Amino acid sequence: MGRRGSRDATEQPVGDVLGGADEGNDDGEVRERRAGRRALVVALAALGGLVLVVVLALGGGALWLDSRVERFGDPFTAIPEAGRPTRPAPVVAADREPLNVLVLGSDSRISAGDPSQWEAGAQRTDAIMLVHLDGDREHASVMSIPRDSWVDVPGRGMAKINASYSYGGPALLVQTVEQLTGVRIDHVAIADFDSFTELTDALGGVEITVGQDVYEYVAPDKLVVGAGTHVLDGKQALAYARQRYGLPGGDFDRVKRQQNWARAILTKAVSQGTLTDPAKATRFVRVVSGAVAVDDGLGLTDLVGLATELKGLRAGDVAFVTAPVLGTGWSPDGTQSIVNLDLELLAPLAEAIATDDVTRYLAEDPDAPELLGTDVR
Repeated sequence: MGRRGSRDATEQPVGDVLGGADEGNDDGEVRERRAGRRALVVALAALGGLVLVVVLALGGGALWLDSRVERFGDPFTAIPEAGRPTRPAPVVAADREPLNVLVLGSDSRISAGDPSQWEAGAQRTDAIMLVHLDGDREHASVMSIPRDSWVDVPGRGMAKINASYSYGGPALLVQTVEQLTGVRIDHVAIADFDSFTELTDALGGVEITVGQDVYEYVAPDKLVVGAGTHVLDGKQALAYARQRYGLPGGDFDRVKRQQNWARAILTKAVSQGTLTDPAKATRFVRVVSGAVAVDDGLGLTDLVGLATELKGLRAGDVAFVTAPVLGTGWSPDGTQSIVNLDLELLAPLAEAIATDDVTRYLAEDPDAPELLGTDVR
């Protein structure tokens, strides 16, 4: 079991933390389809900041990978430098600067990221994760921010955090996250969901301990896999991450399942020769590179350099957490289901990320949010 989690995190599970009601009146069928896609996006997004590891596996093929990874411009040019957080001195000096990557999951990766195609109000981001790479490059953390979190969006007032993406694309979402956390963002990655089940299958399936029976999302009485430890293929893993009914913590339990799936993929990717076997690595990288877009600042040299720096990183070195929440509720006008962040507990976590002290903080501070454990339902 991890340390104590967010206060009253499941007290009011009336909102859909990741697949909740959008503004407007979607019918049930549309909302269920969207919720299923969001389950995929979360798990894929968790991998976004660590996709760089696979460059090392291809060695001389790095140029080929660079040509496949899509880029969507530089969102930071639209952000006034005067309003951005500064980078404080790290608590413990390291040879390199820490790196913070904002990883976004979107239904439409290209249109949402390419300024020439993006249209205000046309896209939302379905998953938001802050990936922090320690200066020592020996640890990483992934903090999920629920898409329905009620926050102050610069120039727009209070709204769901994913609305900032709809209002102003990656640049405004970066501003919103930086204002919320005080953490300076270095890069942005946008993940697509289309290839995620293929990614799982490309690894030959992933081992997941299933806490309770998993039933088909669209047919709640159809058993997909029973409780226990199994190697799940892409379709089974998708059903595991999509299940909505019968989970005591509702959507908060779904978040843990999605992170658990991501962790299982990381574990498999860095074990059993996946990244050292040329054939396996090529197939793996082909799927991943087709599913992730990055900002222009992540060039070939950066990709190769990061891959080299991260060559010793293992799944056990990556901590998965969710931003502390008080629970769910409704917007002041009563029209939107929202997530209320626990700003009191978020502040020290964000400071730990900003000062590159997150690994120690998560391990030692009694007020730190609960880490993703092994007892996921």
